Amino acid sequence: MTRELLHQIFKLHQMPVSDTEPESKLITSYCEPWSLRAGDSIEWFGSSLLPTQGFLDVVKLDCGDPTRSGPGFSEQSCDVIKPTPIDLVEQPLLPGSYAEARIEKCESEASLTLSFWFQPTLLKRDGVIASVASDDALLEIYNSGSSLMGRFGSVELSLRTAPLERRRWYHLTVQVDGSREAADVTVVAPRSASPGRDLLQEGIEESTLPIPSLTFTNPVFRLAAGPGGDRWDGRIAEPHLRIGDVIHEWSFAADLEDREIFSIDGDMALRLFQLPTRGVTGPDWTGEHQRWTDRPEQWNAIHFHHDDLYDAGWQPNQEVKIPKETPSGIYCFRFQSDLGIDRIPFFVRPAVHSPDIGVALLMPTATYMAYANHRMLIEGADFVGARTNLRPEHQYLVDHKEVGLSHYEKHPDGSGVMFSSRRRPVLQVRPGADGWNFTPDTDINAFLVHADVGHDVVTDEDVHAEGYEALAPYRVIVTGTHPEYWSTAMLDALDAWQRDGGRLMYLGGNGFYWRVAFSDQWPGAIELRRAEDGVRNWQTGDGENYHAWGGEYGGLWRRNGRAPNQLVGVGFAAQGFEKATHYERHPMAKDSRASWILDGVDDELIGTSGLGGGAAGQEVDRYDERLGSPSHAVVLASATDFGPDMLRTKEEFEGTVAFPSPDPLVRADIVFYETPGGGAVFSVGSISWFGALARDAYDNDVARITTNVLERFLDPTPFDIPEIES
Repeated sequence: MTRELLHQIFKLHQMPVSDTEPESKLITSYCEPWSLRAGDSIEWFGSSLLPTQGFLDVVKLDCGDPTRSGPGFSEQSCDVIKPTPIDLVEQPLLPGSYAEARIEKCESEASLTLSFWFQPTLLKRDGVIASVASDDALLEIYNSGSSLMGRFGSVELSLRTAPLERRRWYHLTVQVDGSREAADVTVVAPRSASPGRDLLQEGIEESTLPIPSLTFTNPVFRLAAGPGGDRWDGRIAEPHLRIGDVIHEWSFAADLEDREIFSIDGDMALRLFQLPTRGVTGPDWTGEHQRWTDRPEQWNAIHFHHDDLYDAGWQPNQEVKIPKETPSGIYCFRFQSDLGIDRIPFFVRPAVHSPDIGVALLMPTATYMAYANHRMLIEGADFVGARTNLRPEHQYLVDHKEVGLSHYEKHPDGSGVMFSSRRRPVLQVRPGADGWNFTPDTDINAFLVHADVGHDVVTDEDVHAEGYEALAPYRVIVTGTHPEYWSTAMLDALDAWQRDGGRLMYLGGNGFYWRVAFSDQWPGAIELRRAEDGVRNWQTGDGENYHAWGGEYGGLWRRNGRAPNQLVGVGFAAQGFEKATHYERHPMAKDSRASWILDGVDDELIGTSGLGGGAAGQEVDRYDERLGSPSHAVVLASATDFGPDMLRTKEEFEGTVAFPSPDPLVRADIVFYETPGGGAVFSVGSISWFGALARDAYDNDVARITTNVLERFLDPTPFDIPEIES
């Protein structure tokens, strides 16, 4: 294709997404960071499975929803950068976590001792457990199926007669003596909690093996990896390496956030790659303690996975400085060639010291990270059926498992994915790629554009990093459709902002549900522990409910004393995806102090059409004083007419009892209440609210209600403190 023709393609700014994509997706990309201020710089990283020439530009995205439920896909040209020609080739992804230490200033040595604890978790896949390699020598410890093997130079030898068992701890010591061309091997299988399993496993096996002469010079020591790129699935603890008279020992019981673990003598750094899992139990865990900070020596292991991917590590194709005058909003890098179009969004905040704007849309980027590259539509889930007719982005996930997993999946060894990152291609965080999270959130952005109130965007990461200061410039915060994942710092910031008179519009469902953690050492990633109940595709292992990052107890905010009802008046009640439905206005709503919200809305039924059939659906929240909903809140309307698949959430189950039909706890509630400092909260209790906003060009009851609230919340007049009813 000629560059002249590419220029013509580039001019087609308003083409619908569906008209510009081939059946197979060949181009993908990501950017760093996701959120930045005008005046700062951002990098774009692109890759194409086939070499291609194209053009990169930046567009402002008003709405990324190409479906009939939204107002229509809309992006605007902008002057952030001029169309830039890019020659794009494939940049490979190299997943798999491991640890590495470069043993420099090591004279040639023929003697070596290596020892460590290890627990294999995926024996059906061969992998290198540990290796010591230099230009002239190689020692590898690996599993071939359930056999424990050693590679000494070019010679492969069995190290243990009995087969290895998954999820069982072993201690291995290998002493290499190059002068006598022998290796002394000891494998210990300690007693476990199972007498039956110990019958064939417990004991010590020792052997002396003939090996070729080996001499190690400035070797590289690796855990869960070999020099050829092999990866391994399992846990390792307390590695010990002696070369000649020099000893290096590492403990994994402390500094669980660090990317470099220094040896006990402080002289040798063991660097971690692709974010292996910390805060997991080691060989000495007894079960007497559940919090790793109480006995850190019992959580002295690292869990490695061959599919961990924290950072794609691609070379940047373009660095762009966003002009200071750029308005806040949702933007996209757009790459176009004859192989298709790839759009990757990012979020621009106003430049420092810009005039305050009254409204900010809070983009739930922690939720985007939790769902990053989710395969629920492909593999099915407890609440989503598997599909065979997939959009190109989801099909890409089928064909390219190397892009990494989401928090909604398990690793192949059965362990839950506790860490997820945005520093890689995230296929669903693209306009129109997924009907979940990002694309629906652009419908709310489109509503604010239509309302013409002027608004900024702020992201979860901004709130986590800056706390209250990220929210302070705004009188009104509007949430996305599904702000599910929140850190302590984020909740604290929103709490303080509400107490200072902020007005919150919670336009979604299943929000403020799971606790997550961030780490400055691993920017762009979140940690999740699915502890103790909740709707979840996996649960944390025994003794592993506390975050490695910060040591906080994980799981539901409801079980950490901060149920969503306390912050937004409603909390997750039920989920079901068969249909959406309408709300029914409460009889006294028109006579309440919140009646102004219903101005211009005369029908008793609200949101009778929209995505799935109504404004209430998918995942819904209810008002419940038992969980902390303020008693002075006004419940304006409720939705109850759901399909039979709309079931109460798992944390609502207290036994295997039959629930009444209709179930009074399966309900979506629209609530309003006042907060300190003249502030207020308005919550709709439904993810599906976004799908009803744009009907009839925003001339509908759902849009009217939302506009009424937005306009009143922007009015600086304080809300009165309601009278306490006796």
